[in-house]
Amino acid sequence: MNRIFTLAIALLVIFSFKNSNSQQDTTLKPGWNPRGVIGIGLSQVALSNWSKGGENLLSVTGISDFSYHLYSKPWTLKNNLKVTLGSTKTGSNSFQTNDNDLRLENVLIYNAGWLFDPFISNEVRTSVLKGYDYTQDPAVQISGFFDPGYITQSIGFTYGKPNFSTRLGIAFQETFTNKFRQYTDDPDTQNETEAFKFQTGVESVTETNFTMAENILYTGRLRLFSAFETLDVWDVGFDNTITGKVNDFLSVNLNVLVVYEKAQSLKTQVKEGLQVGITYTVF
Repeated sequence: MNRIFTLAIALLVIFSFKNSNSQQDTTLKPGWNPRGVIGIGLSQVALSNWSKGGENLLSVTGISDFSYHLYSKPWTLKNNLKVTLGSTKTGSNSFQTNDNDLRLENVLIYNAGWLFDPFISNEVRTSVLKGYDYTQDPAVQISGFFDPGYITQSIGFTYGKPNFSTRLGIAFQETFTNKFRQYTDDPDTQNETEAFKFQTGVESVTETNFTMAENILYTGRLRLFSAFETLDVWDVGFDNTITGKVNDFLSVNLNVLVVYEKAQSLKTQVKEGLQVGITYTVF
């Protein structure tokens, strides 16, 4: 796992700087800079007296990505909210949740004119809908809204270019649960199941975007966190999206999300999705 995220950081840095000269300048303008994009993808298959086999299929995925940045020397305030929801229905089965995530991030940067500027940040992560393990029959709920929920505060230094930014800092992470306390339980306390876990450690966040070809954009975000008492174990969230823009409203998205969090699973989690859908720029 250490080799995986080391290679991921290297690729993000190399490709972002390699393509930085060909990118549109995304430097913030003085004052507030709002941006909002919503999208929906739909996949449907209907069969009637079909001799080759198969089942009816209906899949719906929605995404909203909003930001509200403030640039006022010497301060920069970045606010981002991203929500993804998705559900699939196969045959006579009920709808099953297959995408379910909310992330709210706030970053305050002091532009000191140094190579690395100081920052403080706060991030909230949670699922929105109830999450189920559909490999069991009947399906078993394994998560809910803010169950678990993660809040992380970080303070440190950041380095940024128009199409690349990375930051590293001391972090404080709180994990909240209610019903699903396996995410917060301390194995050293045999007679108690905790609903809250507090960790102090190191957090790194690296983001990049660049044009791969005409009308094809890559965006990547790599988040790493490790508690001081377990520096040999890192939480990894590597989110990759390739977007092909057909016209002002129609786009094709390929998303690959790689997650490793020992509290959730001892194995690396991978989610891949290919979507053709409608996107609309709100502002």
